[in-house]
Amino acid sequence: MITPVMPTYARAPIAFDRGEGPFLYTEQGEKYLDFGAGVAVNSLGHAHPALVRALTEQAGKLWHTSNLYNIPGQEKLAQRLTALTFADTVFFNNSGAEAVECAIKMARKFHASQGHPEKFRLITFEGAFHGRTLATIAAGGQDKYLEGFGPKAEGFDQIPLGDLKAVEKAITDETAGILIEPVQGEGGIRVADAAFLRGLRKICDDRGLLLVLDEIQCGMGRTGKLFAHEWSGIEPDIMAVAKAIGGGFPLGACLATERAAAGMVAGTHGSTFGGNPLAMAVGNAVLDEMTADGFLDHVLEMAKLLRQRMARLVDENGDIFEELRGEGLMLGLKCRVPNTDVGAALMDQHLLTVGAGENVVRLLPPLTVTPDHIDDAMAKIEAACAALREKQTKGAA
Repeated sequence: MITPVMPTYARAPIAFDRGEGPFLYTEQGEKYLDFGAGVAVNSLGHAHPALVRALTEQAGKLWHTSNLYNIPGQEKLAQRLTALTFADTVFFNNSGAEAVECAIKMARKFHASQGHPEKFRLITFEGAFHGRTLATIAAGGQDKYLEGFGPKAEGFDQIPLGDLKAVEKAITDETAGILIEPVQGEGGIRVADAAFLRGLRKICDDRGLLLVLDEIQCGMGRTGKLFAHEWSGIEPDIMAVAKAIGGGFPLGACLATERAAAGMVAGTHGSTFGGNPLAMAVGNAVLDEMTADGFLDHVLEMAKLLRQRMARLVDENGDIFEELRGEGLMLGLKCRVPNTDVGAALMDQHLLTVGAGENVVRLLPPLTVTPDHIDDAMAKIEAACAALREKQTKGAA
């Protein structure tokens, strides 16, 4: 018999009642250190006072009017985002998948508006994850997400990550652009190196294509810069953002240059709830925190500390872990044992993490993490390794 909540998730048998900073608490008062951050969403931790204040104040004034009218919070957040980035314009929506859908439509519409409607295909990369809509699962190209949903949506050509020659070879007269995550999250914390991203930018410039970035998980301070592509010195034409931009409140955005957005005129795209006053109040509060003096410096400092500690831990537990991956506070542990076993052992130690492809466990702590929190996490990971080792020994006996 089906459950009232549709059973599309393999949920852990636990529920949380409240959160504070990097910690979550069950109804029974059990305390967990959250190094999953709602899959890189709660980047300022739980119940951040500035975010709670912004949401509460807005909730007492106005929740929703729809995009039939001007929404001052949108104007404010869009102006701030364009001032901080490559972009000239922003479309607000509610989620990462919606942001990527907007980016895909925009890339296609750009070429159509230039008199080339045949240019609609995007080159994407193996291991990618761009969302759960029909278009975004096609862009991601992973069989486990495509199976059972009919013919794969047309318009996506997938190639190995890091291979510029394969990119060149994949370009046809129908190619509109290239879609890539600077750091793959769901795919196993696989980093696209700076030289590869610079190569993609040059190919797009030389061939008249659009470079579209998916920074839904790796953006908003996660790597120590506001956006991950900044490390490579390039700028995209279009970028999808979500997750941390709302600090836990549903919010996504599609940023673009004026040129790339040339075809996006009135009536070409829309959203009932996108850019609502509640989301805009929180989004502006998140940006206040992330652009404050010293915030990104703190992220870099904690990232260096966490990487150093994790590298040593991986070396000392080579029977459990194979490799440490990632950038900033977006790290992955490639495991020698099933990552589901590792995740369960960490949860037993009251440390929350997130699984990923290639048998990886993701560490995505809030960007407000402190050395004490890192010490706590290291102790819990060590204890989990010991428990896994003991379990293996008993199993062998």
